[in-house]
Amino acid sequence: MAARARPRRLRRFIGVAALSLGLVVVVLVLCRARATAGLSHHSLRFQERERTFFIHLPPQHTKARAVPLVIALHGGGGTATLMNSSTKFSLSAQADARGWVLLIPQGVAKGWNDGRPAIDRGSRARAGVDDVGFIAALIDHAHAKYGIDRDRVFVTGISNGGAMSFRLALDLSDRIRAVAPVTMSLPAVLKGKTPKRPISVLMVNGTDDPLVPFRGGQIRVLGRDRGEVLPTDDTLEWWAKQNGCTTSATPRTLPDADPKDKTRVVFEERRDCKNGTRVALYRVEGGGHTWPGGRQYLPQRVVGRVSQDIDASSVIFQFFAEQAALP
Repeated sequence: MAARARPRRLRRFIGVAALSLGLVVVVLVLCRARATAGLSHHSLRFQERERTFFIHLPPQHTKARAVPLVIALHGGGGTATLMNSSTKFSLSAQADARGWVLLIPQGVAKGWNDGRPAIDRGSRARAGVDDVGFIAALIDHAHAKYGIDRDRVFVTGISNGGAMSFRLALDLSDRIRAVAPVTMSLPAVLKGKTPKRPISVLMVNGTDDPLVPFRGGQIRVLGRDRGEVLPTDDTLEWWAKQNGCTTSATPRTLPDADPKDKTRVVFEERRDCKNGTRVALYRVEGGGHTWPGGRQYLPQRVVGRVSQDIDASSVIFQFFAEQAALP
């Protein structure tokens, strides 16, 4: 009797395991489908390589009406689709609210050649990749295909994508009006460069970022150095000098919208800059290597806290909109 019961229990166990596995697969498929919802997949051949990117068009978009373009760059090890979903889809929501075009490209080996030394497998795979040229080609493509306003192009990005945003601010300042790096300060290897024209910069950095040090030094990921960055405060002053800013606004502590997240946000700004540009910082006190208002995509012990006191997508798009309004 016991011998006959064991095969029956085994079949029941296998059936439950198969059902559970099936449910996991369904959940993963649904999560992926949600991540790509509203994003259309495209490719562009560049440097003899097929490069992938996603486009989100606002409702009733027409090529006949030139609108601003926002390019969002994922972090190292990330993907284009997760870039939007990890912000709780606030990037595409902000684009829809303003009627702008959102473009999210995919980096080679899940990252960007932001100018830092090639010191790991991923960065070595990207050593010969011209990501500056790729972004320039995407701007041209978006203008030809979707009629975007080439005078109103903006870039944001997190982590490695934030470092790439800084590089684009220097190497493509004649084609980009403003950048908004998140969880990143200026890589030390870029501080000898100068932009072709003044360009507005907004940073969103956490003081308790365990990967990119707020006070400067080596980026540390999985116990390995990933290149040096300037302190956040020095980065703010560096860009203020580049843009010829002459005054500073008094730092302003924002309301503690979510006391449970154990963060506070302080806004700082440098004003009276050339050509109407601005240099600003959302200092997320207690914040980690995260997108404020977004998801806790990894445990706090790995990336730190996510602040819910501001929605980074909202403040970034507002910053871009103020720059878009300039002649």
